[in-house]
Amino acid sequence: MTRFELFDLIKRKESFLCVGLDSDIHKIPRHLLDKEDPVFEFNKQIIDATLPYTIAYKPNTAFYESRGAAGWISLEKTIDYLKQFKKEAFVIADAKRGDIGNTSKQYANAFFRQMDVDALTVAPYMGEDSVTPFLDYEGKWVILLALTSNAGANDFQFLQPQFSAMMDKMGIRTKRPRIKKLYEQVLATSYRWGANEDNMMFVVGATKAEMLGGIRQIVPNHFLLVPGVGAQGGSLEQVAEFGMNDQCGIIVNSSRGIIFASKEEDFAAVAATKAQELQVKMKKILQNKQLIK
Repeated sequence: MTRFELFDLIKRKESFLCVGLDSDIHKIPRHLLDKEDPVFEFNKQIIDATLPYTIAYKPNTAFYESRGAAGWISLEKTIDYLKQFKKEAFVIADAKRGDIGNTSKQYANAFFRQMDVDALTVAPYMGEDSVTPFLDYEGKWVILLALTSNAGANDFQFLQPQFSAMMDKMGIRTKRPRIKKLYEQVLATSYRWGANEDNMMFVVGATKAEMLGGIRQIVPNHFLLVPGVGAQGGSLEQVAEFGMNDQCGIIVNSSRGIIFASKEEDFAAVAATKAQELQVKMKKILQNKQLIK
């Protein structure tokens, strides 16, 4: 799916919602535990119920890997099920991979060729040669971790690069956006690794919404995957205000606030209601931005 196809999907569904399939077997409704594959059954019902309101699904692979072979089977069945909605749903594997080039090639093969997902989250810490193997697959996307919403983000992401600190100390000014923090350096360096805005996105946590304006100065045209709206307290309105561009440019993820809104037999219907509530808000935002009528 290209950037233009993704924008077209957003306009058709009047939504930029991603449903996170963080399907913890210990949290799914108990009546599903009698099923042959409880997690897949849970995912299938969530997908069927929320598909009219969402443009993307994001299985977090940790919730599947933690269950060994059975978990991988649930993940593969979920992704296979989503393939029948190829034009209706963008599929993101939230695996946060990234290693030396030869290992990254194997990860890329696993997710892009074997599983055939549309996109994969990747950690940039090891640099360009650990990321570029994921960029070799036509029509596939790398979603690079840039600014995350967890408390530990302060340990590294907000450090000031030495060269930038030296320029500040010397009073040197340039026309380019000033790189003040490490996450900004990640953005400024890594966006050049992709061929264009059609194969790289960035993760930016919704709880850091006020920083999206500065991020847009560095990567004005790229899509941003924004987790943290809902249970983590991120503001949809603020994310849209600071993060949207003329092709929407944001995919907002909600996981627990949708999929675990009910633990009873009505869980899928309640999930649909929660997804629709967000979609209605998103439609209004898209209209206000004059991206849809």
